Amino acid sequence: MGRKAPCSFITILADWKAIMARKSRNPNFDQTIETLRAHSFDVAPYPGVAGGVLVSKHGAGAILVPGKVAPVEFWERPGAVFSGQVARLLDRGYQKFLKTAKFELPATAIQLQAIHLFSEELSQLVGTVSLYNEGLGTTSDLYEYDRLKGREAAEPASVQPWASAEGH
Repeated sequence: MGRKAPCSFITILADWKAIMARKSRNPNFDQTIETLRAHSFDVAPYPGVAGGVLVSKHGAGAILVPGKVAPVEFWERPGAVFSGQVARLLDRGYQKFLKTAKFELPATAIQLQAIHLFSEELSQLVGTVSLYNEGLGTTSDLYEYDRLKGREAAEPASVQPWASAEGH
């Protein structure tokens, strides 16, 4: 009964120490931009925003800047790219529109699918939080329903008889 213990125990223990010695990888802004380039994203400096970078793919894009809390933050959320500008997605209840400083166009299903695909890929590579409602489809930046226009200037709410005007 003079068997020796197999050497695999020592090997496992050595591998365990090597795994535990690794540090978690938290890429900085430049490393994140290089990762995006490696995944076929077009990356170009964005004029007018200090440190801003226009990242685009599939006809959609976003403007990223170095963050204070996270390595990467959005200056402009994902939207369709028209002549170097990222168009914001505007929801009017019955139709989604793409809006830039110069024009506003109705969004097509192909554009919405491109924005959704771009947003999903970008959030996975950048490491932003993926929300449930964003996974269901394209979310808008602005909501302007025509039936609700002018309601914010409506007359003030009437005083209820049970509400005390002086407090307690």
